[in-house]
Amino acid sequence: MNFNHVMVYVSDVSRAVDFYAGTLGFVVIDSRLEDGYARLKSPAADTTIALHGLEEGNRAEASGIRLYFEVEDLDAFCATLTSRGVTLKQQPQDMPWGWRHAYVDDPDGHEISLYWAGERRLRGEG
Repeated sequence: MNFNHVMVYVSDVSRAVDFYAGTLGFVVIDSRLEDGYARLKSPAADTTIALHGLEEGNRAEASGIRLYFEVEDLDAFCATLTSRGVTLKQQPQDMPWGWRHAYVDDPDGHEISLYWAGERRLRGEG
């Protein structure tokens, strides 16, 4: 089994595309905004994320799921986000389990962990 795609339900697909592509740097590979759908690819891997609009009256709420995006030069990336007006919930810091994390919310309140773990991510450390 290989995990390589995630679907995120959003209240406004255009706004979400602006955030994930324009702010975080994902690449749009399928954009059907009129249908309330877009698919984006990680700039550094083949992992994809789909943004799916909610039907009228439904709300995109924090679902208890946190998205994790690994960024090798985390501090520089976060500095770029801050220069673009993005508010980080937590600036990059070393965590007790050995990974470096920063936190930000997407426009619908989904929490995103921007982190760097390096080799530790696959060694069971952290």
